[in-house]
Amino acid sequence: MDFKTEFKPLTVQPQEIEGKSFQMITEELGEHSFTDEQYPVVQRVIHASADFELGRSVLFHPDAVRAGVAAIRSGCKVIADVQMIQSGISKPRIEKFGGSVHVHISDPDVIEEAKRLNTTRAIVATRKAVKLAEGGIFAIGNAPTALLELIRLVKNGEAKPALIVGMPVGFVSAAESKEELAKLDLPFITNVGRKGGSPVTVAAINAISLMAEQQG
Repeated sequence: MDFKTEFKPLTVQPQEIEGKSFQMITEELGEHSFTDEQYPVVQRVIHASADFELGRSVLFHPDAVRAGVAAIRSGCKVIADVQMIQSGISKPRIEKFGGSVHVHISDPDVIEEAKRLNTTRAIVATRKAVKLAEGGIFAIGNAPTALLELIRLVKNGEAKPALIVGMPVGFVSAAESKEELAKLDLPFITNVGRKGGSPVTVAAINAISLMAEQQG
């Protein structure tokens, strides 16, 4: 059966669609307290989620954006908690400066160690990552246990990330893990509450890498 619709898209050009979306976000968001360097991150988070409440709840350490841009431009490693984040991050912009994107949750040694310790692979993968990516960026959008373990390692002096983007989604420990992250005195980007997820974490990383690229 041939269904017809009277709706016609405003445009089918990708750049025009993105530009129109960003314009609509700015208009609908209205007044806000984000700085000029923070706003592109919030804008892309809203663009990825269509959720203004989530966007308004984003929290930044004062040095977060500058630290993230500097880390990318210095060729840092980006550590993702799950493959979805690794797949979504714009790797050419990271690799342009000599960096790379990694995820360890499915590594055979991580799976084996998690079984031995009777704990989550996310926790074991985080322990592995901090040994391989000092000064890197951690992007956590799925596993609150990964974020809580990273926070523990930071407090113990065993991890020194350049930036933590921690926006896990969920009902068990998600909001609480972000509350703990916001207490750390190191560069972070997070949000308040249960909302979050891989798409918005990817959006935040991509916004920062785009700023890094735009600096020349």
